[in-house]
Amino acid sequence: LKKELARKGFHCDVAPDGESGLKALRKESYDVVLLDIIMPGVDGITLMKKIKGDPAAPVIIVLTGKATIETAVQAMRNGAYDYLTKPYKLDELEIIINRAYEYGLLSEKSSRMQQALLRQDLDADKMVGESPAFVEVLALTERIAPTDSTVLVLGESGTGKELIANAIWRGSNRASDPLTALNCATLSENLMESELFGHEKGAFTTAYQRKYGIVEVADRGTLFLDEIAEMSLALQAKLLRFLDSGEFRRVGGHKPMHVDVRVIAATNKDLKARVKAGAFREDLFYRLNVINITVPPLRERPTDIPLLAKHFLGIYASKLQKDVTGLSPEAMKKLLAYDWPGNVRELENELERAAILCDASIVQPGDLTVPVLSPEAEQDAYPLLEDMERQYIARVLRQTEGNQSKASRILGINRKTLHLKLKKYGLSPEK
Repeated sequence: LKKELARKGFHCDVAPDGESGLKALRKESYDVVLLDIIMPGVDGITLMKKIKGDPAAPVIIVLTGKATIETAVQAMRNGAYDYLTKPYKLDELEIIINRAYEYGLLSEKSSRMQQALLRQDLDADKMVGESPAFVEVLALTERIAPTDSTVLVLGESGTGKELIANAIWRGSNRASDPLTALNCATLSENLMESELFGHEKGAFTTAYQRKYGIVEVADRGTLFLDEIAEMSLALQAKLLRFLDSGEFRRVGGHKPMHVDVRVIAATNKDLKARVKAGAFREDLFYRLNVINITVPPLRERPTDIPLLAKHFLGIYASKLQKDVTGLSPEAMKKLLAYDWPGNVRELENELERAAILCDASIVQPGDLTVPVLSPEAEQDAYPLLEDMERQYIARVLRQTEGNQSKASRILGINRKTLHLKLKKYGLSPEK
């Protein structure tokens, strides 16, 4: 059987009895176990109970020449995936082994998805905003979601890059499979490689059992790599090879494996600058930068602050079971006057605190902890509407490099109106 399975591409070991099999399982990790029922020493059902006691237990297929309804029921109750009566056809066994492997992988996926769903708050994940800059981001997100292209999400810390990744995943053809996330800034290089690609038992000192990496668990799904700029150069090379071929090897493994995964990467760093500094591979940058989404900071979308404040206040008032329904005009004025260096995340934290501290139905300025501006600074924080419009048009023109057609689309006005405003404010697209 080992010889025939090896011809079909399986890597397998043989144990002559239950005790030998148990010793092999303690030394190595396996995806699938073919288990006989009647054996010298430990019988199959007893051995199955011992195997299933391990959280990382392989999937078990029972092989028996003494099949009865009672034996089958007992095997299935003790966690067998399937059973075959000897003699069996090799082609049939091959199909069941492949299905058992997929079942084990699916179980791991299901576990991760359940954990993600427990953490997921659909209201908190809702993207809120109506400013032209944010609407453009939402429109681009909606357009690219159904594709399988790699996406690079850029933006300052706290702008909502993970929300963009979630929106791409939910709008994609892979939404039925989990979105698996990994923060590249939280682990050392060795642990990062193990988390990303998995490892075999014994690959390093603490590798007591085989571990599936997130690329394997995310097969047919979406992988979100946050803080990609923090990944080491050595691991960047392995990631590039994986992106190009879909192939990888577990740490300590020799067998190449292949998966189908869509990758979304995000960073708050200037990757071009890191490429020039030699801290990020240029070829990986271009491989990730197939589609680029830049999430604007909150200071560039001040019209979204009232909407976001109401949104977050509603979420936390509900969680705290408090009857807090809104903000006073003075409290809103205080929010609008602040620069929000921590972006949307900082605003969310502020509204959570406000919901906790507020003793009435309306949040007052005293319930907010953002700094109070001096009268002079507050006056500067509320410039004339014409000054704000001029600055905004100038910024859009800089972003579009003077392209009036593109600028008018972003601004939501026609070319003629844009031309009149350029003349009014003395702006020159060429400059």
